[in-house]
Amino acid sequence: MQDILIGTYPWIKALHIAAVISWMAGMFYLPRLFVYHAERATPGSELDKTFQVMEYKLLRVIMNPAMIVTWICGLILIGMGMMDFGSIWSWTKLLAVVLMTVSHMWLAKRRKEFANGTNTRDGRAYRIANEVPTVLMLIIVVMVIVRPF
Repeated sequence: MQDILIGTYPWIKALHIAAVISWMAGMFYLPRLFVYHAERATPGSELDKTFQVMEYKLLRVIMNPAMIVTWICGLILIGMGMMDFGSIWSWTKLLAVVLMTVSHMWLAKRRKEFANGTNTRDGRAYRIANEVPTVLMLIIVVMVIVRPF
């Protein structure tokens, strides 16, 4: 059994990293789409409908599967002993990943508001929201690579 785990470790880690990259691409792009959607599209217009399709596909086809694969591979890696839960960096990283997931869910709710024509936020709010994944990603990367605590 240990031979199987040792053999699969690099594949699971590679899949985890690829999924994280895909998830982060969506986490950076979706709020940017919301900025343009909020600032340039009138509810019910052709541009509004175009943005809705783009946002839906980005969330459902790329972001949701990438987030799920990220979590599954991450949990497998944890199960393989790849995190030191006696160190603060592990808990900080895990908290940042949970907050990234919460941010993902917040964006999914905003997409539904655009789809329902009930968005009340302006482009500035989405510009600010666009910074959250960046900050969380930096925290996660520093915790995994530098392990300052």
